[in-house]
Amino acid sequence: MAQTLFAAATLGNLTLQNHIVMAPMTRNRATADHAVTPIMTTYYAQRASAGLIITEGVAPSPNGNGYARVPGLYTKAQIAGWKNVTDAVHEKGGKIFAQLMHTGRISHVANMHEGAEVVAPSAIAAAGQIYTDTDGMQEQPTPRALTTDEVKQTVQEFVQAAQNAIEAGFDGVEIHGANGYLVEQFIRSTSNKRTDEYGGSAENNARFALEVAEKISQAIGKEKTGIRLSPYGPFNDMPYSPDDDKIYHYVAEKLSDYVVYVHLVDHSSMGAPAVDPAIVEAIRANYTGTLMLSGGYDAERAETALASGKADLIAFGRPFIANPDFVERIKTGAELNQPDFSTFYTTSEQGYTDYPALETVKA
Repeated sequence: MAQTLFAAATLGNLTLQNHIVMAPMTRNRATADHAVTPIMTTYYAQRASAGLIITEGVAPSPNGNGYARVPGLYTKAQIAGWKNVTDAVHEKGGKIFAQLMHTGRISHVANMHEGAEVVAPSAIAAAGQIYTDTDGMQEQPTPRALTTDEVKQTVQEFVQAAQNAIEAGFDGVEIHGANGYLVEQFIRSTSNKRTDEYGGSAENNARFALEVAEKISQAIGKEKTGIRLSPYGPFNDMPYSPDDDKIYHYVAEKLSDYVVYVHLVDHSSMGAPAVDPAIVEAIRANYTGTLMLSGGYDAERAETALASGKADLIAFGRPFIANPDFVERIKTGAELNQPDFSTFYTTSEQGYTDYPALETVKA
């Protein structure tokens, strides 16, 4: 089998050491006030053999930080903390993008800085509950709908966070437009009932995502700007609507001007509805940049997707949790460590930085 997966890849003006991307995964190892911790530096440095690392979701502003112990990129201290991470990854020859994730309505004030509030396109609560360190599981709150001016201010929060990411040494940023968070809350007609310029039609529902992408690319460069999308993804109370297809087609057409890659998520391996191949093909046809696919890939499936031209890069998620040397393991056919699900979102090094690498196992 041709080892396309392990050959060097080009992303904008970056050369990646292979076609393997470490997908963004929430791990909740920041402090209670959303500061970057030293074990986070260790964790990312251990995985620097990936062609590209995309960090866990990082809040662009206090209002965007709705989960417990998720890091931010809006204070000088956070920028300094992330600089330690990027330096460590670069020292090992890796490349790293920060994923900018505003949680929108998927949030709780118990997880946020004092004075921050839960906001969204419309005052519609998501079904289900959210975890808080202080009060355990809580019902998802009803968010306050952003005013038109506040929507524009939120776009600028993303832009400032992207500039902060570059200051922190990141090679670029990924806009989190997937999984039911703020950007996708604007895209989907089920969570966006606005009647201003940010809702009510395919073009208006797409406007927030496209403005964030356009303004970030103007600020830091298109070659440093990517976006993640999850058409058909039901995560965080995002039921499918036929309206969505037209919106995603429109987004795909426009994104070519603003982003170096589109990261398309298919969570069917975890029980979500499969992404309609027609949507993937439409994005492939309409979007002219790098297409990254993720969702339950193994090495063989990844090679097939790359060889067929269906994808340019393949992102792997959970295997990277338990295998800091995941690239080496799949290249050599070595057995993979199995992840400990009970430590995915805890606070310590256990289940985070203590998974053994191959040389440790052999020793």
